[in-house]
Amino acid sequence: ALAHSSQLIIDKSLKGWKEVEYEVVRDAYDNCITVCNMENVDPLGIHTGESIVVAPSQTLSNREYNMLRTVAIKVIRHFGIIGECNIQYALNPLSEEHYIIEVNARLSRSSALASKATGYPLAYVAAKLALGIPLPTINNSVTGKTTACFEPSLDYCVVKIPRWDLSKFHRVSTKIGSSMK
Repeated sequence: ALAHSSQLIIDKSLKGWKEVEYEVVRDAYDNCITVCNMENVDPLGIHTGESIVVAPSQTLSNREYNMLRTVAIKVIRHFGIIGECNIQYALNPLSEEHYIIEVNARLSRSSALASKATGYPLAYVAAKLALGIPLPTINNSVTGKTTACFEPSLDYCVVKIPRWDLSKFHRVSTKIGSSMK
């Protein structure tokens, strides 16, 4: 085959795999918690912004949940990230095989959903962490009772359903895929 580049790209199909996200925060003193985990209802390959997302994940086993949580904490520590981080995984539903598909050391659309779902003020906490303030001394401005070191636990389910007003645009495909409309 004719190639215009000296690169060789080898891909592995992850068709049908789950997409799972964790929102993690870490301070300069290595205090680290997971704020929320979320699962895309649509399989991997549909952009998170266009996928139905459920928080907390509903189809993960306890073992899968804890495995991905442990990896998320190891990742934020390995990269030395201080503040908020979103980590996205591809998870094989037939095994525990997984890949990290994205690491975002910033606030994102997923961070906003995690904040709303948990009542944990991610943007506020991230700003305090950027100033070097430790998690245990940051008061949760939403609850008024806990500190930012308190890991939220949901006894309810939150669902994000995307909405598109495609009638405003002409000749726009209604198919969803890997890039957001």
